[in-house]
Amino acid sequence: MLMRRVRVIVNPLAGRGYAASVAPIIARELESLGVDHEMVRTRHAGEAIDLARQASEEGYDLVVAVGGDGTTHEVVNGLMNHGTGGQSAMLGCLPAGSGNDFALMNGAVSDLAEGCRYLAGGYERPIDVGKVTVDGELTRYFDNVVGIGFDALVARATRGVKYLRGAALYLPVVLKTTFVTMRPPWMRIEYDDHVIETRALMAVVANGPREGGTFLVAPQAKTDDGWLDLVVADSIPRLKVLQMIPHFIKGTHLSHDCVRSDVAKRVRITSEEPLYLHVDGEIICDVAHEVEVEILPAALRMVTAPNGDQAPSS
Repeated sequence: MLMRRVRVIVNPLAGRGYAASVAPIIARELESLGVDHEMVRTRHAGEAIDLARQASEEGYDLVVAVGGDGTTHEVVNGLMNHGTGGQSAMLGCLPAGSGNDFALMNGAVSDLAEGCRYLAGGYERPIDVGKVTVDGELTRYFDNVVGIGFDALVARATRGVKYLRGAALYLPVVLKTTFVTMRPPWMRIEYDDHVIETRALMAVVANGPREGGTFLVAPQAKTDDGWLDLVVADSIPRLKVLQMIPHFIKGTHLSHDCVRSDVAKRVRITSEEPLYLHVDGEIICDVAHEVEVEILPAALRMVTAPNGDQAPSS
């Protein structure tokens, strides 16, 4: 078995405290496997970025995110910040958050013992990473999805909900967003050589297929194909939004007249009206008017199960 030097980054708040509760189990499993590892716990938002970058700079082979999509997002940003100046450490994930879309879609497993075995000697594969720039100033990397409009409003609303996870967390918030906070903006969407102008319910630029733990918003997206998947849903009446939600959960929405999809290397979305966005479920700014996204093919390596291909199913 190939032995790796590993830094494990635990977000103790992830999964409403679940990540903190399983950290000792993970440590015991890695010790039993003889893995040279260091476990650190984050103390505040954004710290995992610095911890991941430092680990890569210090020569760790693998940096593992123990948490949800937000924790993975920070670790990816730390690895990419170092990787721009040299070879970055590999990424690993042990899903332990309220949403674990990226990890589970990319070969991570929920069973801790099995996951630790893969981290110790699992399969390495390259993955694409997205880069998003907001209003020409704020730049972040993302592993899964940039969402503008409806899904970003849902992501904002979930921040105030405690003690719920998965569908129990997201579905009530979807209903509130539909009937209270939704105000579709007029968008100009430029991608490669194409232009769309529409009042949009939402525009999603996806590296991976699923978001929100429930919604298969870009069912054809793969994190290793070198493309972004663009999904645009035009503004529709509120009751029709409710009718469409099951289709977004199952990934059957792409055939509907109000939805269009394509692939691109670069996407630019602008509006004179406020654009609300999320990046891997994280709210990185209050509002925006220009969002530019590009794909960075095979920008990171990830350790997964031997057959860790994406399986876009819920």
